[in-house]
Amino acid sequence: MNKILRNSWALFTGMGFIMLAHGYQGSLLGVRAVQEEFTLVATGFMLSGYYVGYFIGAKTIPTFILRVGHIRVFAAFASLASIAILFHSIFIHPFTWFVLRVITGISMVSLYTIAESWLNDRATNKNRGSVLSIYMIVLYGSMGIGMFFLNFSKPENFQPFILISLFMSFALIPILLTKRKAPTFKKITGMSLRELYKASPLGMVGSLFYGTAQSALFSLLAVYAASMNFSIFEISVVTFLLAVSGAVAQFPIGKLSDRFDRRLVITYTTFGAAFFALCAIFASRQMYLPGDLGTSKLWFFIFLILFSFCSLPMFAIIFAHTNDFISKEKFVAAGASLQFAFGLGAISGPFLCSIFMDLVGSNGYFVFLIIFHSLIGIFAIHRMRIRETENNPDSQFVAMPSTITPAGIELNPITEPIEEPKKIEEIKLETNL
Repeated sequence: MNKILRNSWALFTGMGFIMLAHGYQGSLLGVRAVQEEFTLVATGFMLSGYYVGYFIGAKTIPTFILRVGHIRVFAAFASLASIAILFHSIFIHPFTWFVLRVITGISMVSLYTIAESWLNDRATNKNRGSVLSIYMIVLYGSMGIGMFFLNFSKPENFQPFILISLFMSFALIPILLTKRKAPTFKKITGMSLRELYKASPLGMVGSLFYGTAQSALFSLLAVYAASMNFSIFEISVVTFLLAVSGAVAQFPIGKLSDRFDRRLVITYTTFGAAFFALCAIFASRQMYLPGDLGTSKLWFFIFLILFSFCSLPMFAIIFAHTNDFISKEKFVAAGASLQFAFGLGAISGPFLCSIFMDLVGSNGYFVFLIIFHSLIGIFAIHRMRIRETENNPDSQFVAMPSTITPAGIELNPITEPIEEPKKIEEIKLETNL
């Protein structure tokens, strides 16, 4: 563990600052959109721009890395993300913000790809799991802490946008000053969606629907909370709880998926998420009323934590389930295609959810989540009826964030993409034998 931190501290520090900015920015824009009286549909459209950019960047960034290298691309896109957030404070309009969110999405997936391919290059087959675990802690922990910076200054001021830009700029310093040589980047090709569906229908469909639900979950939670008259501190608490409880849930639910049929675990957790989303609707009651007139938010917080506990490990379980039906050498390619399906769903999530909120009211947010989580569960039950489970000894659950790129999927120790180099003494010994 100490060796991992010593060798990769610059990268973890840089990504920590980036996720501070990312967590803060997501909440800030949602709250500011409510204060600027953007319509719910316009807000959903604007926030979906991030996933449009993420999808575009995932397809194009490998070409940039191959052409100019990791460090230059990291510096360029961190600077671009830093500039984009400042423009949010100057040009306040839903369409302008949509374009800026596209730029942010392209920048963020570029930074993820570079960081994860760099970590993968430094990891060995023995410590890949530890590297991925630390990376997850940095991502979720920093993002959760970043959400508390919402209390730094009022969202209508320009200071929050400057602070986010500063975090992005700070991220450049340890990366640009590192003495270690950047890794050699290799472009990873995925399976076609038809091949993926043939190998694992639940894997592809589940990833598509989960991307739709999760993009709405993170993008519009602050909008929902602001529309329910939460204070700035309460909004930061609720977004923090969402991120942290989902990260904590990865390991216990993942272990269950290794012991039982993963489709059964997916079914229980996704219907569990739908149930707790329904409970959150009932718990919301009159929360939006001011002062003592508003009902307690305690049960709402509890149900949101339980919802996150069931929902956030879903992508990693879907990934492990897909691996149950394919050979080991295709794990990374299948993961890349699952991310592609996830991205297709994520593009539409915030926009579709905002329409629900516009038609039903603020709790349309949870109605949307209930529908898509239920669809995953229904399809999982259907697949269990027509296909027997597979016992693939090479496949096991490994916790990973849903933002993971194909380069990061190689950090999964079960993929073992690199053979450990043999020492000269070992080669001589084998030759003598």
